Amino acid sequence: MPDAKPWFKSSYSGDNNGAGCISIAALTSHVGIRDSKDTARPPFAVPIPSWAAFLTEVKAGRLD
Repeated sequence: MPDAKPWFKSSYSGDNNGAGCISIAALTSHVGIRDSKDTARPPFAVPIPSWAAFLTEVKAGRLD
């Protein structure tokens, strides 16, 4: 996965140096996901519809 897209962390990650946080990058047909603490580790990608479904479940509190 090329690193040309900008990676960003959630505003919910706080100021604890990214502990337990992920970074994401919006790609053409996928969302890139990587560990914010270990950016040298290869990221992985999920299709945009899968990412959207995941976010819907998280926001609804069904994955707590």
